[in-house]
Amino acid sequence: MTTIGAEQPVVVLDGAVEQPLTDLASYRAIGGYAQVEKARSLSPQEVTEQLIQSNLRGRGGAFFPTGRKASFIPTPDKIAKPIYLTVNADESEPGTFKDREIMRRVPHRLIEGCLIAAHAIQSKSVFIYIRGEYSAEYAVLRGALDQANDAGLLREVSIVIHRGAGAYICGEETGLLESLEGKRGQPRSKPPFPAISGLYASPTLINNVETIATVPKVLELGPDEFSQIGAPPDSTGTRVFCLSGNVVRPGAYEAPHGITTRHLIYDIGGGIADGRELKAVMVGGSSFPVMTPADIDTKLDANALGQKGLFIGSGVVTAIDDRTCIVQFALRVAQFYMHESCGKCTPCRVGTRWLVQILRAVENGAATENDLEVLLDVCDRIIGKCLCVLGDSAAMPVASCVTKFRDEFRAHLEHGGCPFGDDSTLAHLFAPVDQHHLAPVAQEAPV
Repeated sequence: MTTIGAEQPVVVLDGAVEQPLTDLASYRAIGGYAQVEKARSLSPQEVTEQLIQSNLRGRGGAFFPTGRKASFIPTPDKIAKPIYLTVNADESEPGTFKDREIMRRVPHRLIEGCLIAAHAIQSKSVFIYIRGEYSAEYAVLRGALDQANDAGLLREVSIVIHRGAGAYICGEETGLLESLEGKRGQPRSKPPFPAISGLYASPTLINNVETIATVPKVLELGPDEFSQIGAPPDSTGTRVFCLSGNVVRPGAYEAPHGITTRHLIYDIGGGIADGRELKAVMVGGSSFPVMTPADIDTKLDANALGQKGLFIGSGVVTAIDDRTCIVQFALRVAQFYMHESCGKCTPCRVGTRWLVQILRAVENGAATENDLEVLLDVCDRIIGKCLCVLGDSAAMPVASCVTKFRDEFRAHLEHGGCPFGDDSTLAHLFAPVDQHHLAPVAQEAPV
């Protein structure tokens, strides 16, 4: 089981840090569903305005202001189509596991957030798109939804839980919509944006689990109080940080925005396991540039990280110790995105394969110094040139590894292979794409 912890103030996991809070009676005992009743006593515009004033931002990676995003949805008097709310519970970013803990521990808070957000945009139809592998979380959420429905809390709102099939690209909002419509999960060209033409070509608000689960607490605390938590004015509230990697106590820890990376790894997480030294930190998820130990006193908020060329992303903090070969790390990241690329656009489809090919040559000692420049050039030809950010997600971490750990890449060239040998913590890590090489191959029958 994942370790769960929190530092005051506790927002999303309030009441559920010690034990899961899955039944309706227990959730109501701590004030659950009081905020949806409060929201329904307000106009949709008033609820949206409270979200805007709180400056709650999306917890899925883009960090876009939640209230502003809701305000983009046209009102029913301006459009003849239905309005949809879609919750992204796919959570396929490597290193991310916070949403599954929220669904497992406080499913009713997510459902209450759905009902409040639906009221804010005047929607009668809500879809929760949950990752197919999350079978236990699906069961908990399904049970909570049935309880809420039986208690008459949904009223005229319909909430459908839709199980995905395990594709990273379906975490991208338009790829999610395509999948939800029964099509192949691939990103759409934008504009039009989902707020105008989303699910079934209708106005659609898309937010992730942590964002929606925070909405009831915004109304409970009030936008003024919520906006003072964390690192105002931009990084308000708390974040359920996903701490993993070579740390003593990995787990999901809720803490206010603005704590430092050092504090999370060493004070909350107990430091680097086995007494090793910290080599790098994967911050935000595998989609973003890596952090070096020189920057671990940087605060975990969007502005402080942005000044270092880093991103808070989905709240991932993965510690990488000094036994890890950074070339292997970059290669595993590139392999993941090559495997998950939908292939719709050329820079991503072809570029991710070039990244893997060159990185594999570096790892095997078959590359040259010029290949490192070619590697950076390939990254440049991917970033900002794809239909969605999957290509960027492969190129940004690879480029940062080459730039920040150039000497280690050169050591591979000089050594004629990986100088870490089998001692690297990633030496025997199975990459998903390798299954195509290791799967049995049909042999021609003897004549």
